[in-house]
Amino acid sequence: MDDADDVYMQSWTGTIIGPPNTVHEGRIYQLKLFCGNEYPDEPPAVRFQTRINMTCVNQETGLVEPRLFPMLADWRREYTMEDILMQLKKEMFSPQNRKLAQPPEGEAPCSFAMAPEIY
Repeated sequence: MDDADDVYMQSWTGTIIGPPNTVHEGRIYQLKLFCGNEYPDEPPAVRFQTRINMTCVNQETGLVEPRLFPMLADWRREYTMEDILMQLKKEMFSPQNRKLAQPPEGEAPCSFAMAPEIY
């Protein structure tokens, strides 16, 4: 959980350790997951706090684009936060993501760096 005062448990923090034999190896990625009022019938919003170059992630905001990430596009209410993190890690292994050049470690997405209070 992200905020001890969040009695509805809507805001979560996740961590993914980059998988071996990829450009992500050894990197630690922080994510925010926000469950709106329609959760679990609708998927949470998922945003990387750590800069990452992946085909399903908006490079400016760090947002995982639901239309580009099948688990969010085809959401089922039985999916969990852990399922999302595991599927994102699997996506790092995919041919289109495993060798993509990555931004320097430690950088936040551009819009996050300029307005962190909205995330």
